[in-house]
Amino acid sequence: MTPAAASPAPGTGPDASGPDASGPGASGPGASGPAPIRVLLCDDHVVVRAGLLALLDSAPGIEVVGEAGSGEEAVALSQKLRPEVVLMDLQLGAGIDGVEATRQIAPTGVHVLVLTTYDTDADITRAIGAGATGYLLKAERPEELFAAIHAAAQGRTTLSPPVASRVMARMRSPQPTLTERELEILEQLAQGLGNRDIARALFISEATVKTHLGRIYDKLGVDTRAGAVAVAKEQRLLG
Repeated sequence: MTPAAASPAPGTGPDASGPDASGPGASGPGASGPAPIRVLLCDDHVVVRAGLLALLDSAPGIEVVGEAGSGEEAVALSQKLRPEVVLMDLQLGAGIDGVEATRQIAPTGVHVLVLTTYDTDADITRAIGAGATGYLLKAERPEELFAAIHAAAQGRTTLSPPVASRVMARMRSPQPTLTERELEILEQLAQGLGNRDIARALFISEATVKTHLGRIYDKLGVDTRAGAVAVAKEQRLLG
């Protein structure tokens, strides 16, 4: 009697789908995992960019595809390289700042994650108003940065705790009420006039202008003329 042919052991036949078979979870030459998140760095300090590049090179699932040293360069490279996330500083020296670069990049579908040392109400308001997906401070731990990049790539908002606290505080606080004179001075600021010119235009002393400016800064939560004008525009306080 001819012996019966032995049945193949489980997982060893021609239709087997064991560890060596190709498939979604397979490893080896034919395997492919999730594509890394493509990131463009924008910071005007070469040393800072080099540090961020080294840091992100150690992060799983993240690939730096380009570096920009100015707002204009970030806009151009974003169009050319089509990253998923632009890591954007706010202060970029000459040319357009990070907020204006964000305003130009965000409508294209590329997510902008602000990474900066500045956390004033004016900076936060302007960046978020320009379309930034998240706002992170450079003091955050690397793990927080990595997580924020992954969140930004999915369109989810990430805010550093101090930034989130400021945003919540502003939401809970009523809109600042400025006096008629303070609004007049804001209008003059928006036109780029200095204290002396404002004093002449409104027939008041320079000392009075400085006093009103101090009150305006306090009410708007800013500490610069540009910040006051930016917040006033965001809150539609200017005519």
